[in-house]
Amino acid sequence: MVSKIKQFFGSLTLKQMVFSLIVVLTLILWLILTIWSNHQISGLIDQQAAARWDEEGGSAQVSCFLKESAALDEFQITGFEKELEQSLLEVLPADAQGGENGKRLFIDAYGSMGKITVTSEKSTLEANAVGIGGDFFLFHPLQLVSGGYFSGNDLMKDSIILDEDAAWQLFGSNDIAGQSVMIGEVPHYVAGVIKRQTGRFAESAGLKETVIYVSNETLAAHGLSSGITIYEVVAPNPVKGFVYKCVKEKLGVKEDDMVVVENSARYSLEALIPVILEFGNRSMQNYAVKLPYWENIARGWEDVKSLVLLCQFVLLLVPGVIIIVFLIIKWRNRNFTWKDIGHYIIDTKDSVVQKVRDSAQREKDKWEHF
Repeated sequence: MVSKIKQFFGSLTLKQMVFSLIVVLTLILWLILTIWSNHQISGLIDQQAAARWDEEGGSAQVSCFLKESAALDEFQITGFEKELEQSLLEVLPADAQGGENGKRLFIDAYGSMGKITVTSEKSTLEANAVGIGGDFFLFHPLQLVSGGYFSGNDLMKDSIILDEDAAWQLFGSNDIAGQSVMIGEVPHYVAGVIKRQTGRFAESAGLKETVIYVSNETLAAHGLSSGITIYEVVAPNPVKGFVYKCVKEKLGVKEDDMVVVENSARYSLEALIPVILEFGNRSMQNYAVKLPYWENIARGWEDVKSLVLLCQFVLLLVPGVIIIVFLIIKWRNRNFTWKDIGHYIIDTKDSVVQKVRDSAQREKDKWEHF
């Protein structure tokens, strides 16, 4: 019987060998695409805050982008934080409500976009600016060239982070942590210098030009600001979509005035299928929400990942069809019957049972010997 089954898969013709090679090559291509796309997505640091904050994977990262007409203020954000905390305490078990070693229940950040003018002893620079609040750099750990980050929760709001271009224009150096600049008539101190992201998506998303990071208060007081139109949070996600739903329903903004994204799940199969179905319409924005550069980059990779997903489907479909056709042809030309298969299964079962009995008997004989 075994020899008959071996013959079932044996004696491949040249055509069958060619199709077998196609199967192998398509599976290799599928594997390469999978590894490459997963590597690219894992490099999107702005989308990985939940994984960095909660290594066990029980938290979700959610971002909300608002129309300028629906911009938030800090009182609204504080109110939402209280509502979110209360919602989490109602559903989380007691042992999950207090973080270990003083770890907070959740982290959040907010921001605004605009322009600001910065003056040093050497030069004056007008640049795009991001005004930050909360734990912005926990969500966006930009690559530091020198110095460090500052927090939107700092008591003093006089820190600034420059990118390399801004540092060279203002000081002629990258190593300038602690140096002072003037914004309006207020001195600010350089906390650090960061390396601006590069690449086609980054440039298309708005990183062709210099970007400066200051506190939200500084941008509102001394620059041109659209108000707080960015809110981000990482929080425990006891059930699927819990944090997403809280942001959407409790932030106090009409659904038509915001775009809400669950970053930690945006590249899953379930999330990418709608992207594929809406592929032609995604660039036709009919809402007045200005997205920050990191969200535009993430959306660009959503498009790439959705195309990769389609290619992966085709690459699995081709060998799947070939294998099915091969098995059908082999089955039609088989030289054994269902009765032979039944006998083979029974013989295999009897052989296994006998081996178990023999093993048990040997153990019994060994103990009797002692």
